[in-house]
Amino acid sequence: MSGHSKFANIKHKKEKNDAAKGKIFTIIGREIAVAVKEGGPDPNNNFKLATVIAKAKANNMPNDTIERGIKKAAGDVGNVNYEYITYEGYGPNGIAIIVDTLTDNKNRTAANVRSAFTKGQGNIGTPGCVSFMFDKKGQIIIDKEECELEADDLMMTALDAGAEDFNEEEDSYEVLTDPDNFDAVREALEGAKIPMMSAEVTMIPQNYVALTEETAVKSLQRILDLLDEDDDVQAVYHNWDE
Repeated sequence: MSGHSKFANIKHKKEKNDAAKGKIFTIIGREIAVAVKEGGPDPNNNFKLATVIAKAKANNMPNDTIERGIKKAAGDVGNVNYEYITYEGYGPNGIAIIVDTLTDNKNRTAANVRSAFTKGQGNIGTPGCVSFMFDKKGQIIIDKEECELEADDLMMTALDAGAEDFNEEEDSYEVLTDPDNFDAVREALEGAKIPMMSAEVTMIPQNYVALTEETAVKSLQRILDLLDEDDDVQAVYHNWDE
């Protein structure tokens, strides 16, 4: 059983996203465009697109918006030039930060990410400088209040579908998977009508670092806020123990 619940943080992120749906819809729209370009517009034959659609629905993106995005991407396949770029670096007191971006302008994105780190007293490092401190895992968070299954039944459903680990927290359950098994586990939980607060392949820190100085907390929050405001940024992972 894990002693570090990410439920409150995920809930906070969802509330922020609910207040700024344009940002999350832009992020998902770009992911749809890339997925369609790589594998076509049919989610039944495009594993990556099916995963993005699941993410879109988890973020309450309307079905007609998803369908419009797929049709637009299918018509613009030759004009889709987004690419994924990952940046790694350090925040105050050596907090490890990974930034996943999807951009059509590498120079703009690099400048914006570097600026965010600089303004928060951090610095960009070389590729691989902090990623070894994280494990790439499929992570599914389930709100206890919304789940009707008992913990043991939920655990068996997840493990039978291929999950690696199951953790019970005070207010939530966490299901961890190998990235390759994530979709199979998510689909099994969907089929069992289990509501998911969050379902994504993510980078989970091996250890968390606490910040005690108020100036360090403010500086790190500055970095995270600036990255959150950037439409090119898809996801940010860090080992700050909030």
